Amino acid sequence: MDKPNDRRRKLPKTCVNAAFVPDCSKVSALRSLFNPQAIILVHWLLTVWGCMNNSFPASYAWGNFSVLAVGIWAIVQRDSLDAIVMFLSGLLFTVLTDIIHISVYYPLHAYLIDAKRFSMGMAIFSLLLKPGSCYFVYRMYRERGGEYIFNIGLNRAGRDRSAYETIDQQDASPLWPDSSKTAQQPY
Repeated sequence: MDKPNDRRRKLPKTCVNAAFVPDCSKVSALRSLFNPQAIILVHWLLTVWGCMNNSFPASYAWGNFSVLAVGIWAIVQRDSLDAIVMFLSGLLFTVLTDIIHISVYYPLHAYLIDAKRFSMGMAIFSLLLKPGSCYFVYRMYRERGGEYIFNIGLNRAGRDRSAYETIDQQDASPLWPDSSKTAQQPY
């Protein structure tokens, strides 16, 4: 029972019965592996492990956990494009802030104990996984019906004037109402 507004991707017709086609189980397993719950769980665990030591300031934890909270919002409201766009833009923004945090707060070799090494390793691992997570979140955005339109406002130079209206049209409505007609009485 498909709804007309349901824009989710469908499996190919060869994957209707997964018992006869062994590749369909791989498709569904791969799709379930990269669902938003798994992405949020992995990044939450890596962020907790990255914050385990006092190597990073509080802004690292606040930035990553707030983006994960927006990701939970994107899970709860499946029909909202705003939630998934904000989650995607937050993930892209935390890629930049994580690079800055790791490069500024990475300890010197003499002060690098095992706990700090583990914490920094998990933060770096989270940073390395974020571009892949962004790709899968973007695919979810497309499945929900979103379209990526990049418009910076520059038009091509050309003689295409089909979008213009002529100014001297006579069939335009008058600016003032006709005084011969009586106004309707309010209720």
